[in-house]
Amino acid sequence: MKVAVFSTRNYDRRFLQEANRTHGHDLVFFEARLHGETVSLAAGFDAVCAFVNDQLDGPVLRTLAAQGVGTVALRAAGFNNVDLTAAEESGITVVRVPAYSPYSVAEHTVGLILTLNRKIHRAYARVREHNFSLDGLLGFDLRGKTVGLIGTGRIGEATARILHGFGCDLIGYDPHPNPACTELGLRYTDLDTLLATSDVITLHTPLTPQTHHIIDAAALAKVKQGVMIVNTSRGALIDTAAAVEGLKDGTIGYLGLDVYEEEADLFFEDLSNAVIQDDVFSRLLTFPNVVVTGHQAYFTEDALRTIADTTIESLTALQAGRSPGTEVRLKEVRG
Repeated sequence: MKVAVFSTRNYDRRFLQEANRTHGHDLVFFEARLHGETVSLAAGFDAVCAFVNDQLDGPVLRTLAAQGVGTVALRAAGFNNVDLTAAEESGITVVRVPAYSPYSVAEHTVGLILTLNRKIHRAYARVREHNFSLDGLLGFDLRGKTVGLIGTGRIGEATARILHGFGCDLIGYDPHPNPACTELGLRYTDLDTLLATSDVITLHTPLTPQTHHIIDAAALAKVKQGVMIVNTSRGALIDTAAAVEGLKDGTIGYLGLDVYEEEADLFFEDLSNAVIQDDVFSRLLTFPNVVVTGHQAYFTEDALRTIADTTIESLTALQAGRSPGTEVRLKEVRG
């Protein structure tokens, strides 16, 4: 297949080219994100390979189909950036990477928890200035604390396993309980109970209309004062404006974000010499109890290799007329 690969960096090229050595696809790399103004770059290609912030709405998909593109291969597990109805109507097959490395995201989640709790980011900056004072760096033992996991799929389960090792009391909210989590001792409950009883809340659920802003002002009115919230899933799970208000009044005591609902124009870019135009994001960065990383939770060699291998293998299967088993089908998503 001739494949237009969007939103690429050097590391994407490296792992995709390695995975493609025995498959022979014609990969053409574009640093640009895929959206209405760049979709013309895909003219004449059989497939496009897209990432999390590429825009695959109805107009883009219809243009892709008109240009001869028959496949969208997502280098991610989530597909909230794809209009599946438009894809089906346009005859475009959508494939994804259902599981690349739940451990990479889970480990980053726990890394954010530890950083926030023990103020590692602040201690690092202090020591580099030869300031060895411990004032303001007081943390708490994770052992015995209640951690609420919203979403207990592969990543939620991997996170639960790590936190189980810390001796945390685990509770979860998920319409589809995971028996592996139950075996760890995690207790499933309703969302309101999870919000009200958790010392730490971590988000591991896909972004859907039902989970959009699952943490909003109404949800924050139910949490423990000073709760820690960590999001390594999708940015729009949290109403950022509400989170800022929660930080200001102390409702949120710690906030760890690897994703942000308006991240498309920020993350994966070097903006160190630019003025950030997003006032809400800039406000977030002023809080000493907020740690933001730039959508790097997935970013391990193991995960990137699996993403590349799965993506290339899916393209090869489709080219051969076989089902790769990674398709995203509208009827299955709707249930």
